Amino acid sequence: MRVSGGYALMDALHRHGVRHIFGYPGGAILPIYDELHKAESRGWLKHILVRHEQGGTHAADAYARATGKVGVCFGTSGPGATNLVTGIATAQMDSVPMVVITGQVPRAAIGTDAFQETDIFGITLPIVKHSWVVRDPADIGRIVAEAFLIAASGRPGPVLIDVPKDVGAEEFDYTPVAPGSAIPSGFKLPPAPRPEAIEAALALIRQARRPLLYVGGGAIASDAHGEVHQLAERFRLPVTTTLMGKGAFDENHPLAVGMLGMHGTAYANFAVTECDLLIAVGARFDDRVTGRLDSFAPRAQVIHIDIDAAEVGKNRVPEVPVVSDVRLALGALLQASVGESSNRRTDAWLERIDTWKHHYPLVIPQPTGEIAPQEVVIALRELAPEAFFTTDVGQHQMWAAQFLRNGPRRWISSAGLGTMGFGMPAAMGVQTAFPDERVICVAGDASILMNIQELGTLSQYQLPVKVVVLNNGWQGMVRQWQESFYEERYSSSEMTGGMPDFPALAEAFGVKGIGITDRAQLHSGLAEALAHPGPVFVDVRVRRNENCYPMVPPGASNAQMVGLPSHPELAIDTIRQCNACGSTTASAHLFCPSCGAKL
Repeated sequence: MRVSGGYALMDALHRHGVRHIFGYPGGAILPIYDELHKAESRGWLKHILVRHEQGGTHAADAYARATGKVGVCFGTSGPGATNLVTGIATAQMDSVPMVVITGQVPRAAIGTDAFQETDIFGITLPIVKHSWVVRDPADIGRIVAEAFLIAASGRPGPVLIDVPKDVGAEEFDYTPVAPGSAIPSGFKLPPAPRPEAIEAALALIRQARRPLLYVGGGAIASDAHGEVHQLAERFRLPVTTTLMGKGAFDENHPLAVGMLGMHGTAYANFAVTECDLLIAVGARFDDRVTGRLDSFAPRAQVIHIDIDAAEVGKNRVPEVPVVSDVRLALGALLQASVGESSNRRTDAWLERIDTWKHHYPLVIPQPTGEIAPQEVVIALRELAPEAFFTTDVGQHQMWAAQFLRNGPRRWISSAGLGTMGFGMPAAMGVQTAFPDERVICVAGDASILMNIQELGTLSQYQLPVKVVVLNNGWQGMVRQWQESFYEERYSSSEMTGGMPDFPALAEAFGVKGIGITDRAQLHSGLAEALAHPGPVFVDVRVRRNENCYPMVPPGASNAQMVGLPSHPELAIDTIRQCNACGSTTASAHLFCPSCGAKL
């Protein structure tokens, strides 16, 4: 069949099950958009017109996180393509499968500094799994098949296809390529877990008295929440999750200890400092999790399960490395341990953790004076317990992570890159994927302004997203750091000057706006927003100077949190004794300074 390059692209996307594309047109990508118009009329797919290309990447990113499928976004050449870069980097840092398709100047003009020409292939090389510049329209079917395979396999991530304008317009004899039939040279699927590694891991689990299951985003990506739950219950393992791992384990379960790290729970951070076995599952020992790396889990042997061999041993060398898909590895552990149990080995450890939970709970300020931001998050948790939640980045993100209880794939947040402006376009992507589900974006007054134009997208498509802004008039986390570490020099962090009337601004876009300034309005205002059939923007004025605690200061160990009540009788041990020579040293040390023996 003789078709244009643009038709071949639309047909290939359709064959790969693409139902939604987020994008913004421009000159170089017009041949593709012309075929997109025809594809929409055939009922193949639906295009969502965003108001800024960055919004399109975040929407496609969140679409992928929520569905487990590959997200797709379009942008034109030059500034359109460079506007995609932040969203591509966000997806790369959080291992999100995404196919990004850009228009490019005609082949003959490449390299001439033509109008709206940039080398987006070169610009994005460090932040994609793979990329292509299509030189021949006959290659489009194969390239799309390879792109989807690479984006979704192994450790997921974004890929880029750059299509020159004349390639999109040129006609040729098209032969469709079936999904999965084009295998790139050198491509390999991740290995199955080695039986000896599984047995070595089980040997450590069987003898551990103070184990801790440390679960990251890899457990979400591999849909391993069922296996995580089974392993935790079989061996009575307390479970802590990273920001990316939220939802991989039921946070209402007695074995759950919440998020660990810089703004994690005290009991999670104490547990990781005291544990004798750390089972890292799809986690990468990120600096916001570990604090000072040399004092992270200083007493623990480590099992590290990850699909990416480059992550195993990168920050912490494990005693047992397991390079495999998380779900396959956990399945192998479960299969090899059928009929086993903890034999009450962990009972004393769980009791100690419960004591920490009792004495060091997450703090909710007294309900007096201005509304506390934590109150807003808890109210949302009560009113919409099953919702998809997206967030922007900052204090509100950490409060949401601390207090929300999310199911698998229902927590959508920029973790690795920490991208302000992520939340609202992310919510658009989730709502597009699940039109009948409740989707709530928790944002801050500074972050929301980064992509405020996407209110136009919510309005045009009547996506019933509920945007809830915790408005304290600051770049909240920046202010907290300036207060704590820069002697209260608040340099360029206050946002009250020039702050819009958010409800009025939302109404100007055709989105219902609600303002909440009094505690008596909080539940009724949020309930009104949730009951409204269309998009709603809720501006909640919260305490100006509330800080997010607990907090691990930069350069400190996870056990050295600030913002905790004092319970010295529960303090973790600060001195360790060497079994080899009997000398004592600080508990953070891994080796005896006197004789060199491992402690």
